[in-house]
Amino acid sequence: MSASVRNCIFRSQKVELLAEMALSDIDLATLHENRLEQRWHYGLPNSHHIYHQHHQDGFSAMTRLCLERNLQRKVQPDLNGNCLARGRSRQNANAIDSSSGGGQRRRSGTWPRTRSLNAPSPVQQFGPCGRIMKNSAMVMQIQDPASQRLTWYKPPLTVLVIKKVSDASVLAPFVYLVDWLLQEKNMVVWVESAVLEDAQLNENVRFKAIRDKLVTFKDGRDDLTDRIDFIVCLGGDGTLLYASLLFQQSVPPVMAFHLGSLGFLTPFRFDNFEEQLTNAFPKVLEGHAALTLRSRLRCVMHRRSDRKQEAKTLEVDPDGEARPAANSILVLNEVVIDRGPSPYLSNIDLFLDGKYITSVQGDGLIVSTPTGSTAYAAAAGASMIHPSVPAIMVTPICPHSLSFRPIVVPAGVELKISVSPESRNTSWVSFDGRNRQELFHGDSLRVTTSIYPVPCICAQDQISDWFASLADGLHWNVRKRQKCLDELSDLTASGSEDTLDEIENMKLYDV
Repeated sequence: MSASVRNCIFRSQKVELLAEMALSDIDLATLHENRLEQRWHYGLPNSHHIYHQHHQDGFSAMTRLCLERNLQRKVQPDLNGNCLARGRSRQNANAIDSSSGGGQRRRSGTWPRTRSLNAPSPVQQFGPCGRIMKNSAMVMQIQDPASQRLTWYKPPLTVLVIKKVSDASVLAPFVYLVDWLLQEKNMVVWVESAVLEDAQLNENVRFKAIRDKLVTFKDGRDDLTDRIDFIVCLGGDGTLLYASLLFQQSVPPVMAFHLGSLGFLTPFRFDNFEEQLTNAFPKVLEGHAALTLRSRLRCVMHRRSDRKQEAKTLEVDPDGEARPAANSILVLNEVVIDRGPSPYLSNIDLFLDGKYITSVQGDGLIVSTPTGSTAYAAAAGASMIHPSVPAIMVTPICPHSLSFRPIVVPAGVELKISVSPESRNTSWVSFDGRNRQELFHGDSLRVTTSIYPVPCICAQDQISDWFASLADGLHWNVRKRQKCLDELSDLTASGSEDTLDEIENMKLYDV
């Protein structure tokens, strides 16, 4: 390659990088690293004897000055091109971002944010020359969903059994399961303290013999974090939602048995409970079961009265997810914003990554996970999405507009919902049907995908379990089958203009 050709390539790439720098969040240190890699790829020298008038990163003094002025509202680079915010804490980085100009997009939480996406890994290079520029803000952990298998780095010891409340049909399987775990598997069994107060359960002779061996907890008082290795749910989808509520960070693997109305989230059946327990449970304990990682939404309420104390109450967990100490909640199905008891329409403003999108005028708004797409969102007209798809669904409830259709946005974005200043009333928010609270003017709700999914054990695999739940629960695409041509041979062989109804009537007369 001649020097003139290399010069043209180098200058054209510099112009493209300048355009990208104006729209991205890449600092000068990342740009410098990218420039060195391109020089090495095309065999361009890094010394000053060829580009003596340029800096070591390949830009002239005037171009470099313009770059620094354009980026000083995002980061504060020093004279060597290094980002000063890179070595600081996340809180300081957020402070630098919040002190920037009003035209810049402000992100909440950590900077850069990390997200875990469940999808095949995309190829990083496009053709012989194009590729994705390396960016310190792009931190992703990507895995093929079909290869997700449960494994244990040490044998599980403690198991939490959650049963459906006030259901006599689940008592016998519950006693059998607890006794089997204690006697056969020598595991420590946890149950909710309210279970021991069940009068019908205390009358069971078999349960009386094992009652004192159970470890109890009370919801809202005891923290189960890092105490439970495994969860078994006996009941409907509500038992799995309750398990998600108990674990607001990392969730142990869940094996859910179906005894509810629909059973979208509970693939194991109760009709052959003992057989499945004997055959499937050892396979789970050995670590060879297929998993479905059901993503959850992280919802944070920002009250207008608490904005001054927001910086003081902000906590950062070890995995890098920043959250207010008391206002954060993780939901498995959906978060619903509605008009509550007011007779007026809801008027809700919707923002995506700080940019205004639209105003929702209607009965409310549903923000759901792919798991929740078969719940309230499906009744509101949304599409049904497989749980492994990394996405967030936004579905209006009875919108006062014929063109307002449900939308799907990437899992890594942050949604902000607030009551419009022109709204005649406030709104109400509920999280998986619980913790209902009022959203006043000036308050906001921020929603994004959490880094803590719910690992659900599959009865067969991800695809078979999901489509089986659609067929059993919603009778998806169930209709009378169309007759084949052999059954209509009389119609084709007659050669007349008789209609199908006339031929059917003739058959009746013949009978």
